[in-house]
Amino acid sequence: MEELRNPIILTSVGLYMVLCIAVGIWALRRTKSSHDFFMAGRNLGVIVTAFAVFSTTLSGFGFVGGPGLVYRMGMSSIWMVVIAVLGFSVTNFLHGKKLRLLSELGDSKSLPDVVFLRYNNNYTRVLIAIAIILGVFGYLATQILAMSVVLKDILNETELFAELTLGTSMIFSCSILVFYSVTGGIIASVYTDLIQGGVMIVAAILIFFTVMYTFDGGITEMNQVIQSDDPAAIGPWGTLGMIGCMSWVLMFGLGGSGQPHVITKLMMNKKVSDVKHILPISILGYLFSGLLWIGIGLVMRALVVSGRHPELAGADEAASQFLQHYAHPVLAGIVFAGLFAAIMSTADAFLNIGTAAVMHDIPKAIGKTIKNELQWARITTVIITIIAAFFAVWASNNGDLVALLGAFGWGTFAAAIVPVVTLGFNWRRGTAIAANVSIVVSLLMNFIVKIGKISIPYGIDVGALSMLVALFLFITISFFTREDKLESDVEEVLQM
Repeated sequence: MEELRNPIILTSVGLYMVLCIAVGIWALRRTKSSHDFFMAGRNLGVIVTAFAVFSTTLSGFGFVGGPGLVYRMGMSSIWMVVIAVLGFSVTNFLHGKKLRLLSELGDSKSLPDVVFLRYNNNYTRVLIAIAIILGVFGYLATQILAMSVVLKDILNETELFAELTLGTSMIFSCSILVFYSVTGGIIASVYTDLIQGGVMIVAAILIFFTVMYTFDGGITEMNQVIQSDDPAAIGPWGTLGMIGCMSWVLMFGLGGSGQPHVITKLMMNKKVSDVKHILPISILGYLFSGLLWIGIGLVMRALVVSGRHPELAGADEAASQFLQHYAHPVLAGIVFAGLFAAIMSTADAFLNIGTAAVMHDIPKAIGKTIKNELQWARITTVIITIIAAFFAVWASNNGDLVALLGAFGWGTFAAAIVPVVTLGFNWRRGTAIAANVSIVVSLLMNFIVKIGKISIPYGIDVGALSMLVALFLFITISFFTREDKLESDVEEVLQM
């Protein structure tokens, strides 16, 4: 069986790619309008929505970046996994019913449509759309980089593709992604989420047991090996430190309610009452899948420190190296296929919200109507993919891990959207002027720090810092500006 390891893995990934093409073609037949392309007809069931929520949250960020972050920083990123459960609860409690009702009230195709209903201000709609586009580039680049790293690592094990470069792998990955996204829109994404979510729950549990038995002494021996090399890595804060970890707690707890690729899923379910059933399923699915994040990162660090595995060329290779060399071949093939499914469907979700911002939200805010919106949406999807790929190359050349690039995208969304949506939809006093200022300031902070490579003391995440600043500005300015006049039915939803 061991000699068939790589053929099994390649076959599994190949079959998945065929499945992607099939799902894209199937979804193409169901995508008859831009409403279907962006909102799946607002006709999703409980299970499909719940799996889409937790799968979109994890994706390549969790399955590639997560183990890489544990490999580099030890226990630091565990705080992301644990606090994200609170994030699901906050998102569900604050957004679930209101987003669904407002989206139906305005027949909305996107989050900026709903934001316009709340603030009755086109500047706010445009600024949220711009924030989404900029965040999409960071987070979509995460998915493209994750998919390219894994595919390169798999193909490099074969004689034919032993010299395959990351750039070539990225071109191939983006080609599949573009076909999948252009044909199926959000429908392809959410139904792939359903398949891969189930696969990853089962696979993550099996992988965790594999991790436990990689060392004779199990987790205890792994911890001892890591502690002998760097005691801080196995401590509760990892190598990042307490303050840095607490900034992640803030960003992945409260910041989770500002992720458009997640909260827009709550606008697509059939019934408002479905919200109470979606939350527990999403949390359980996320917790089980999170075992892969933690387990692989720890075991690969222990294997390298103990000399049982060569040092990794890059931390992001932790997941693919473990699966190729230590997991059962069939299990490795299944996990790799599920991993590609996670990346592909999440990338599609980002392309979807980014395309909606470009083709629907900004034109609508300035009084323009795009003819043949569905056709232009597909063309825009291709363009956004190309730009995000270049951003991924730039970030990789500057030494960013998949997880750190993902954290930047997450932070960009959180800082711009949490004040305006999470607080604004639950606090009637919030005003459009305050929303506009908070969005602009948060974007400037995030991108100036990122592009300028400015170091923030104590490992504090720039997304968490800019979100706090944006919240302060939103609250303060709202108190000093005139209260906005809203439609009576919107008022009624906000007061629920």
